[in-house]
Amino acid sequence: MTQISQQALETAVSQYRDPYLGQDLYELNAVKSLVAGNDGQVTLTVELPYASGGIAGALKEIVRNALENVPGVTAATVNVSQRIRAHQAQGNLQSIAGVKNIIAVASGKGGVGKSTTAVNLALALSQEGARVGILDADIYGPSVGMMLGIPEGQKPDTKGGKYFIPVPAHGVQAMSMAFLVNDKTPMVWRGPMVSGAVQQLLTQTLWDDLDYLVVDMPPGTGDIQLTLAQKVPVTGAVIVTTPQDIALLDCKKGIEMFRKVEIPVLGVVENMSVHICSNCGHEEHLFGEGGGGRVADDYDTTLLGQLPLHITIREQTDGGTPSVMAEPDSEVARRYRDIARRIGAILSQRARNLSSPIPSISMSDD
Repeated sequence: MTQISQQALETAVSQYRDPYLGQDLYELNAVKSLVAGNDGQVTLTVELPYASGGIAGALKEIVRNALENVPGVTAATVNVSQRIRAHQAQGNLQSIAGVKNIIAVASGKGGVGKSTTAVNLALALSQEGARVGILDADIYGPSVGMMLGIPEGQKPDTKGGKYFIPVPAHGVQAMSMAFLVNDKTPMVWRGPMVSGAVQQLLTQTLWDDLDYLVVDMPPGTGDIQLTLAQKVPVTGAVIVTTPQDIALLDCKKGIEMFRKVEIPVLGVVENMSVHICSNCGHEEHLFGEGGGGRVADDYDTTLLGQLPLHITIREQTDGGTPSVMAEPDSEVARRYRDIARRIGAILSQRARNLSSPIPSISMSDD
């Protein structure tokens, strides 16, 4: 039997480059073991650093074929898993117990589909294999509960009469002010009250071992948003915009706001980039073209993806089953999952957070 060269095996493995980070598996420190048996059987174990379930199958197939082309190899087995670590937040803020990374989804203005994007991204990260929560920080207009199909009037369970248990929906953990008040009750609060309410929802919710907590931020770049950005330990921010010039102006303000408080902007999501006619499939750029890419270039960040203006996105979200769940094999769902993987990949390159989080709360029902 031909002696299998370890160097040849490693060369075969290194031919695969991560589609989001552009590095091979050794550069990513993703290869945990590569073992060749006397019978020509080779086993490779790979551990990716971000939510990547959607590319695991392709990775296995590509690397397995490369390994089986090495002289002496009779068969190869490739095992792929993921391990998502905690990364640093701004200003050395202490992280939240049960939460590794907080991703803020924000917009410079309302009406650009920020909440729809936040909900679908949370679900997409979950489908990629991560443990995910979503916090509705839009106190004045909370909508995450409705988008997730959580019935009006449902209250979160509590523990110790003080701490909230997040509401499960479509495999994610959700918390929103809408769960605590009537949908028809307007929140007539000043800025400090809103900021305080968000911090309470964040810290008094018993999040259960989350890889990512997606925070649907209030729209705008005023005092409330700035205060939240300074006090909530955010690992990275995602800015949602449309290609429309006025929206792009506000998008730039959003990027500047996060940079002011030293929160890295992971990238820009261009929503409503093209209108697709539901009858004939004709595509038309109603709000302009290429604006998100230009802003990303101007601010040296990433265009994470472009999402169409399509009636099904609105219908499915209003119906409580967002696109990622309603039609997981659709083009729209694939785009959300691609954006989710890209966000996780960029985040994985941030410095690690090795400090201890705010201690977990231990309570008794006695």
